[in-house]
Amino acid sequence: QVQLVESGGGLVQAGGSLRLSCAASGGTFSSYYMGWFRQAPGKEREFVAGISWNVRNTYYQDSVKGRFAISRDNAKNTVYLQMNSLKPLDTAVYYCAAASPTSWYKSEMDYWGKGTLVTVSS
Repeated sequence: QVQLVESGGGLVQAGGSLRLSCAASGGTFSSYYMGWFRQAPGKEREFVAGISWNVRNTYYQDSVKGRFAISRDNAKNTVYLQMNSLKPLDTAVYYCAAASPTSWYKSEMDYWGKGTLVTVSS
C-alpha cells in the first residue's frame, strides 16, 4: 500500500554534489524506517544509508561515510540523500525503500521504488 518515487538522479562530474529525493504515498510515512540502496551494472545491490522513523538513528555504508547524508521530512513524506564529493564508483541506480521497524531489524524492506540513475564522470 506504499508507493515510492525517486527523483534527482543525473550526470555529475567527479567531486560534485547531487541530492536525491524519494516521495512516499499510500501509507503512514512517519512510522517507517527509510533506506537508500544502489546497484551498479553487473554488481549486487548494496545498502547505502538508512534512517529511523524519528531520525534518532542513521546508518551508512563505510564507503560513503562523511560524503553522503540521509535525512527525512515527515511533513512532506519525503526522504533525501545528499551526496557530496562524488566518485565514479558511486555510479549506480539508486533505490529508495521503506520498512516497518520490525522488518528493518530483520534486514527486510517492505516497499521499493523503481530507482533513479546516478552517473559520475571523471
